[in-house]
Amino acid sequence: MADRSTAAVDVADTSGEEPLTAKAGASTGDGKSRERDTAPQSTEETDRAGSSAAVSAPELHSGHKLARRYRLEECLTRLDGFSSWRAVDEKLRRAVGVHLLPAEHPRARSVLAAARSAALLGDPRFVQVLDAVEEDEIVYVVHEWLPDATELTALLASGPLEAHDVYQLAQQISQAMAAAHREGLSHLRLNPGAVLRTSTGQWRVRGLAVNAALRGIDVDSPQRTDTEAIGALLYAALTQRWPYEDDAYGLSGLPKGMGLIAPDQVRAGVHRGLSELAMRALVNDGSTASRQESPCTTPDELVRAIAEMPRIRPPEPVFTAPPEYQRTSYQQGSYGRPAPHTAPTAPVVVPPPPLQTRTGKVLKWGVAALLIAALGLGSWQLADALMMERDAPKQPETSQPADTTDEKPKIATHKITGAAEYAPDGSPQNADSVGNTYDGDSSTYWRSRSFVDGPRLAPYKQGVGIVYDLGAEKDVSAASIGLRYAGDRTTVELYAADSLSSGTPVGSMKKIGTATTQSTTAKIDAKEAVTTRYVVVWLTHVPQAPGDQYSGSGYKQAITDVKLRG
Repeated sequence: MADRSTAAVDVADTSGEEPLTAKAGASTGDGKSRERDTAPQSTEETDRAGSSAAVSAPELHSGHKLARRYRLEECLTRLDGFSSWRAVDEKLRRAVGVHLLPAEHPRARSVLAAARSAALLGDPRFVQVLDAVEEDEIVYVVHEWLPDATELTALLASGPLEAHDVYQLAQQISQAMAAAHREGLSHLRLNPGAVLRTSTGQWRVRGLAVNAALRGIDVDSPQRTDTEAIGALLYAALTQRWPYEDDAYGLSGLPKGMGLIAPDQVRAGVHRGLSELAMRALVNDGSTASRQESPCTTPDELVRAIAEMPRIRPPEPVFTAPPEYQRTSYQQGSYGRPAPHTAPTAPVVVPPPPLQTRTGKVLKWGVAALLIAALGLGSWQLADALMMERDAPKQPETSQPADTTDEKPKIATHKITGAAEYAPDGSPQNADSVGNTYDGDSSTYWRSRSFVDGPRLAPYKQGVGIVYDLGAEKDVSAASIGLRYAGDRTTVELYAADSLSSGTPVGSMKKIGTATTQSTTAKIDAKEAVTTRYVVVWLTHVPQAPGDQYSGSGYKQAITDVKLRG
């Protein structure tokens, strides 16, 4: 938790105030080179930046506590009158990121409003704002810290992304921004440093509305600005080049004077559909370099364009054949091999045929006599039984009514072939122990962390769960989930997922059923069966439980055994 990670905190940089098309560029307060943009600032922007710089950032130090809860650990950025910190939430015992600025800062009111609006969105595809407060002449914004996430900037440092990864990036980021714009929120600073990929493969966006408010950015067409920014992200992911003449984010720009070149003309092997999608989003003065399709000017249009594309599947895993077995030189040749030893052949004594000895003949005749006696006795008993049956009076036949009881068809229990923890917010609970939930041993289990508030986990956590692989598509209509802790109360929901490593929010999945229990068993019976290969078991409410050797007392739950039926 104490490790420094700029991918985990929404750190403001020293770039200019115009998104993508503005020029600035210097370095952050921690000495790391940040972005460079492509156009000079206007006089109005320069005056605005100068006025905000006149307000000094609050002079705080490591160890200072905000609201008796957030302990500042390390200052990551200090510029333009505000600072960004890595901190610890001592109440929930987790790392967080914090932005600080004086209450008299000219942008303090807009930062507070932007943070509170972003917090209301609650979309797990964005780094969540946890708190936005003004106290003691200081305004601070607290947000998630994702230590397991990696910036797109770092991913592109080793080369362009695979076509499937770019497809997932385009789909998830455009859907997220479309949802934000429907709520009246925009980003305006969407760049490779603001896009993260978690360890589960989910793409997340940080700094929604807040980054622009910290820098005082406002544009006339926010949807157009964010859509063009998504196009620049796709261009960079496909080519490892920035789609403007100036270098930025550690990427080389395009050759000067050549204009905007399609990604498939910059680098060989680029997916044609993704190349055209990037060009449709990179609109320049109302036109686009793609002459076959109309430009996309809003995130919603980009979402529809992606939906019309054929789905790009992940690459097949490469199988490496094991090396051939190499015989030793001693086995391959005769060098060093001892000469065959020849010994005189001893005479072989041939035994007599079976039962041809004197004792054998006596045994053979004895067995034959016993068989004859047994056959005679059996024949006599059979004849006696037939005569008794003939002399016995005949009984009237009575018909037995047929058993018309309809047996209910047995519901088959599906075999689970694999599982992984489902953490769409990028914060898994106990990913290494998911196999304990289907190993047939009720004494082993997967457990969640201990939470301070409950039974409902939201808004700090929408839920915790596991996704199971049935090996093939099967009908799922019921489930039995064994739990470790009883009490008020556990709510379990069942969803059909699209993959074992799915990052899709449960709200976008097909719901199979739900159950609430106060005991250690939750049984779910769906109204109708759902055909799927991957099933998510999702806990949204957990009971109060005492502390143990793994965690303290609090709201928590553990799954011991999961059975899925069709």
